[in-house]
Amino acid sequence: MIAGELYDPHDAELVNAREHAQSICRRLLDQDTEERRERLAGLFASGGATCTIVPSFFCDYGFNIHLGGGVYFNTNCVVLDVCPVRIGQRTLIAPGVQLYTASHPMDHVARRTREFGRPITIGEDCWIGGGAIVLPGVSIGDRTVVGAGSVVTKDLPSGVVAVGNPCRVLRANGGDRPM
Repeated sequence: MIAGELYDPHDAELVNAREHAQSICRRLLDQDTEERRERLAGLFASGGATCTIVPSFFCDYGFNIHLGGGVYFNTNCVVLDVCPVRIGQRTLIAPGVQLYTASHPMDHVARRTREFGRPITIGEDCWIGGGAIVLPGVSIGDRTVVGAGSVVTKDLPSGVVAVGNPCRVLRANGGDRPM
């Protein structure tokens, strides 16, 4: 699965791992900040102890999510982490953002029982705007801003503002200018 090969999503080990992650995600709603931080440290591969996640939050497994220090997820985010998701330090993820590493074969027969995935990498000091969707295999460079509602289908370089569906580079990121 993590290597991007076809796999059986109904495999008992994977079903149990997803149920475990979903149980932790549900309990995040009922916990204070310190309890939430402890749970996140146990859910994610790295960075759970230093991130902020505003419930609700959903992930498939958690163990494929690697976070740099100070990553912030606002409410209602989804991370389908069948492959690694790496997010750099101080990156801000706005409400309703969805990160999908999971995909499906185009062949309808294979699609009945198999899935595959591609990793997602988001650099440091990025801002992913509300409702944006990042598709499998995409990398986003450091300091890049992705506009709200964008669908990121291809890699984005560092230091740009990118918007749209499909998401395209609009301009260089001018620093402190409002968007």
